[in-house]
Amino acid sequence: MALTGLLGARKWVRIPDVHFAPDSCSYRGKPADFVASISLSYLGDMQLELIEPVSGENVYSEFLRDSTPGLHHICMEVESPEQFDAALADAANHGAEVVQQGVMPGGIQFAYLAAPHAAVPFVEIAYISPEMRAFYDYIKREQR
Repeated sequence: MALTGLLGARKWVRIPDVHFAPDSCSYRGKPADFVASISLSYLGDMQLELIEPVSGENVYSEFLRDSTPGLHHICMEVESPEQFDAALADAANHGAEVVQQGVMPGGIQFAYLAAPHAAVPFVEIAYISPEMRAFYDYIKREQR
């Protein structure tokens, strides 16, 4: 992998076939039903994600259809579900479009906002539950 050779990300954890179901995820304002495989690594404290859309329409397949592979989003993490809701309300008050939103197994809440003026296609706002934080910390420790 180029990220391994160029940047030094040594170990990747692959989570194949993650199902995003219509009862917990929306895409462009409608219930979403898609599958993506996700690989995670770390460079210091920066998490790297490689996201491979497998089936269904979603923000990842849209990006690949409309452009070339590359930087898809940056993520801004909030500390609580209440801060997540407040950040989304603030973004809406500033005219930001929520393209995709959902809750993942393990308690991650996420929303992708269109960010054409932010020098990246999307900005993700995410709340990471304590259980998932422990999993991410494990991946980070494995880089040492």
